[in-house]
Amino acid sequence: MKSFKSIILCALACVTLGLTSCNDWLDINTDPNTPSAESTPYQLRLAHILFFTNSGNQFAAWRSNFACGDWTRSSSNAGAQYQLSLWNPQDGLTTTSYQWWFVGAYCNVPDLYKKAMEDENGQYAGVARIIRAYGMMLMTDLYGEMPYFAVEQESALPEYNTGREIFMQCIADVDEGISLLEGAQTLDPTKPALAEGDFWNNGDVNKWIKLGYLLKARWLNKLTKKAAGSYKDGKYDADEILRCLDKAMQSNADNTIIRHTDDNGPTREFLWGEPVDYSPLFSVSGMNAGYMATKMLYDNLTNFAGYGVEDPRADKILPWATSVKSANTPAEIKWDGNWRRTLGVDMGSSIQTDGGPLRASWGKTDGKPNSRDGFWIDSDVPARLNDTVYIEETSDCKGYFGNPTILYCRAGSGRFESAESGSYYTRVNSPSYVGTYFEACFIRAEVLFKKGDKAGAFEYYKKGIQASMEQMNVLLNDWCNNEPGDLQNIPSFRPITPEQMSNFLNNGIGNAGTLTLGHIMTQKRIALMYSLEIWNDMRRYDYDPTIFFNWVRPARQQFIADAMTAVPANKQMRRWRQCSHETRYNAKQLQAIGAKVPGARISDADGNEVIWNTQLDVWTIPVWWDSDQQ
Repeated sequence: MKSFKSIILCALACVTLGLTSCNDWLDINTDPNTPSAESTPYQLRLAHILFFTNSGNQFAAWRSNFACGDWTRSSSNAGAQYQLSLWNPQDGLTTTSYQWWFVGAYCNVPDLYKKAMEDENGQYAGVARIIRAYGMMLMTDLYGEMPYFAVEQESALPEYNTGREIFMQCIADVDEGISLLEGAQTLDPTKPALAEGDFWNNGDVNKWIKLGYLLKARWLNKLTKKAAGSYKDGKYDADEILRCLDKAMQSNADNTIIRHTDDNGPTREFLWGEPVDYSPLFSVSGMNAGYMATKMLYDNLTNFAGYGVEDPRADKILPWATSVKSANTPAEIKWDGNWRRTLGVDMGSSIQTDGGPLRASWGKTDGKPNSRDGFWIDSDVPARLNDTVYIEETSDCKGYFGNPTILYCRAGSGRFESAESGSYYTRVNSPSYVGTYFEACFIRAEVLFKKGDKAGAFEYYKKGIQASMEQMNVLLNDWCNNEPGDLQNIPSFRPITPEQMSNFLNNGIGNAGTLTLGHIMTQKRIALMYSLEIWNDMRRYDYDPTIFFNWVRPARQQFIADAMTAVPANKQMRRWRQCSHETRYNAKQLQAIGAKVPGARISDADGNEVIWNTQLDVWTIPVWWDSDQQ
């Protein structure tokens, strides 16, 4: 890890990085041929930190969500994400977020904080503390243990900290960050303004304060397996969570949402070399083939809790494809003129054992001269021929790929008769939800429900659903008004009407008398799709299908020997195995921390040492907050 700082500074000298109008972020050294930490203005570090922090978080959230049951991939495009949806975890999943946090972001954070404090700029120093907590909480959520304190000392072989130590320090960091920001709401005009480097909140200090309080509430709410008491003692503190929510977002106007673009600016990030303008989820999912919704997601969106009222967000999240309706079209498929909507892959069925689902091809359906073009399955297996009902969430972009719209056309650019809509969350200019009012509502609803206040819980549960739909409409209207392709006439882009919203809120979500924790947590995961909090919630409630509606353990897993060894039938996915950088280069310190990790095997039955973090079932060891360990 000692080399991280030199890595980042070398990269800063070689690469020009920017987002939208911030194309000069890397023009930061007084002598561009000899970059140094001393010559780097601290305000110009922030944009890099925010970019890589968000990307690392989004990549982790996207990957972890495959283990949660909402998305899978076609077997014809099988890879690490597909395997994770089968609960067959692969080591290749575990490196990217680690790199993007430590190499791309964290190596700049201590210098940002130090220089801002020296300059008495509490705004930048406060944001630096919040971001340090945000990134290190991501690391302990994923890996459990990680070097924390020794990293800033630039040790070549830093000692590990326990999950408890990391968690408590993150809470202390966010408290310090909030305090610094609250004390610096009015800034000396001679100091660098926060807006110079801040593209998350555009220099709005109040939004940063609200985000800090939301993060604190989010993290304290993860301690549901701890005894009740003060959070300062690492216990579950419901009253402190509610106090934090009182100071967090109070409406969608307070949200921290990153609006990505399709501009394909001249700058590239230095880890993958891709544009920095577009959504991280587009980079890993939207621009790639074969990702499909599951039956769990489909059922929760189309018939939530069995109320028989379709969620108006279903059309926006579930992918659509152009289609001509025929006599063979299954009755359950929603068809809207020229478009049909996907069905969901049943992870509890034998479909993946039987070789499916396959990705559809597009072209002549039967090879005859007069046959029409359409989607078809290239297979001789009868059971696979109907896999056309599954539509992938692939989309397109005007900037990076130079295509005319954000619709992906299977027959080639501009061939709209072969178009697919993609999904709301993974398009090129889809937003990153960093912290939102609707998340605050769902956290409050959960806490109130557990305190016995069902009326109050239902009030905020309903507010959270409504806020999610209203925020979704902001971008839907933008797409329809500003994107080519007549998107207004495509169900995936058409804004949710007041009538649809009212009908769902009044008839499709239950009432205070019928409210359960399952209602709250399932609606939360729909609103926070592709958030790491979905996996965090599933772990702290032990994957309970009465709390996460329609969740099933993937049936295919039981036929994969390595998968059943990694996650045996009586256990669940609880952490990621440590990434190869740590197992190769810091193995001694990684092994040493194993003695403090309940469930870690550091010796065999004969007393011989074993490397605990390379054991096949290390994925099942709970991280600290996911246990009753005090």
